[in-house]
Amino acid sequence: MTYDPASANPLGSNPLATRSDMQRALIDLFNPLLPYFSEGNARVRLDAAAAHFDRAAADLEGFARPLWGLAPFGAGGGHFAHWDRYAEGIANGTDPDHPEFWGTVNGRDQRMVELAALGFALVLVPEKLWDPLSPRAKDNLVAYLIHARQFDYADNNWKFFRIFVDIALDRLGIEYDRSLTRQYLTELESFYIADGWYRDGNVRRIDHYIPFAMHFYGLIYSRFVDDDYAKRYRERALAFAQDFRHWFAEDGATLPFGRSLTYRFACAGFWSALAFADLEALPWGEIKGLCLRHLRWWADKPMTHRDGVLSIGYGYPNLLMSENYNSAGSPYWAFKAFLPLAVGEDHPFWATPETPLAPLDETVDLRHPGMMMMPCKGDVVALSSGQENRQMRFGSEKYAKFAYSTRYGFSVESDERGFAGGAFDSMLAFSDDGIHYRVRESNDEVRLAGNVLFSRWSPWPDVVVETWLLPSSPWHVRVHRITTPRVLETAEGGFAIARRDFEANALFSATGSAFAVGEEDFSGIRDLGSTIIREGMAQKAPPNTNLIAAKTLVPQLRATIPAGETILRCAVIAVRDTSTVSGEWLRPPAAPGIDELRILARQGGSVSAMDAPGRMP
Repeated sequence: MTYDPASANPLGSNPLATRSDMQRALIDLFNPLLPYFSEGNARVRLDAAAAHFDRAAADLEGFARPLWGLAPFGAGGGHFAHWDRYAEGIANGTDPDHPEFWGTVNGRDQRMVELAALGFALVLVPEKLWDPLSPRAKDNLVAYLIHARQFDYADNNWKFFRIFVDIALDRLGIEYDRSLTRQYLTELESFYIADGWYRDGNVRRIDHYIPFAMHFYGLIYSRFVDDDYAKRYRERALAFAQDFRHWFAEDGATLPFGRSLTYRFACAGFWSALAFADLEALPWGEIKGLCLRHLRWWADKPMTHRDGVLSIGYGYPNLLMSENYNSAGSPYWAFKAFLPLAVGEDHPFWATPETPLAPLDETVDLRHPGMMMMPCKGDVVALSSGQENRQMRFGSEKYAKFAYSTRYGFSVESDERGFAGGAFDSMLAFSDDGIHYRVRESNDEVRLAGNVLFSRWSPWPDVVVETWLLPSSPWHVRVHRITTPRVLETAEGGFAIARRDFEANALFSATGSAFAVGEEDFSGIRDLGSTIIREGMAQKAPPNTNLIAAKTLVPQLRATIPAGETILRCAVIAVRDTSTVSGEWLRPPAAPGIDELRILARQGGSVSAMDAPGRMP
């Protein structure tokens, strides 16, 4: 029998419907780590791949991140057989004289991130991690925490990490400089926009760090501390839930968008944190359904190595899509999803029957992230104004595509000299030499006018592109007005769908259109009357570029545009229905005129994600 990589997924046989199912899922995901604990239990080293920080910090990451799930499990009465390992590991990791010492924090450091998990666990299960320590070990641990917290943390969600350490110190009766806590609580307020939405720092982007970091930590804080900040965090979560639920499809998939997607089911962390904080932001049946359906979505994915250890990647092991701060232990932030294990069986999260997701029946505008959430036969497509991340690799692919899909994810490019073979799904790529290429990285202007998203951007300083995106489910329409002083080659892509072996897909390309029909899915792109002729192409994308499927097909339109002004118009569709080729594909929507679109753009409102950071809308 041929090996099935998905068979190594510890969630594979779990129905993930009850509290005991979630408890089992946690332990089944944790157990593959046991062989990789060091002799002194302070480090967990999973492979030889590196992150930008030192190996000791990576080993601490592997040790600490599971605590986001283990601590709620223990606090909720679950039996975990290895608390002694964690107590010993903490003692040895904070002992400067021990060979497994985690290293001294002397400035901004990855260890600051992992100490937040330790602080969280010390609050929830002190009888497991604090009480068993010797007096010397307790002194070492306190000294380690007190020393680390004095330095400046990154100007984003990291500020919560000092606060979590401080809450632990407070619970343990340790004196510390509380002014530093107050400073960060105040500074975190500057990241708030409105309607439950934050930025993750003074940056022009809004991604999954808002639910699984800013709100996640704020809701935990609101359970541990009763003050005005806690009240604000709860009020904001109530508002945020109304919008964030639209980032999920009927099958539980979430919208792959932004960085750090290797944290996988941490994307359910917001719903989990609502249970932990006892906050009914939506009816409990809906919250439970959003959380558990998302966990179930992962159950058939080949997301682990053969030994059941979570891989770096998303739908499958994939270092290409990772960040430079991802070590082998990074994916265990996914354990944030297990926060509901801290509440009992009688809590309404568990006692209430799961409720199906109320399907979107029309497009929903989200002006803060600059998205239009479009229903697409049970899946969700987010038309995106485009955000900005020029600090991290693949920032354009992760933040600046025209559309993102819960079913088709997105692709990252694998060859900066590969214009001819690039995936360019949901992007418009330009090349002036047929080899190198430019795509949207940021925007000079963004407007949301009703159901029209407008952006103005420049792939080169002397080339200006105005883009309009319009939903027409299951299609969407794109119109681009390009002004260039020289001839350029262009490639515009639809959605990437899974490619079968033995060339078993149906591919079609002609002047003005292209489509691909896979085992379950149809993806196509049609020109709608551009000012130049474009040729269709069913691109066999480079392998391991898409987040969900390792091999994909992307329908594209390609053309050379002259100097001066060019208008490109197209309609794009991708659905889980192969009969689309003889149905919806034959009924594309029309594109509005350019004059009408330019008037709409002037009437539109701003998008918070692309406002200058610190400016309140």
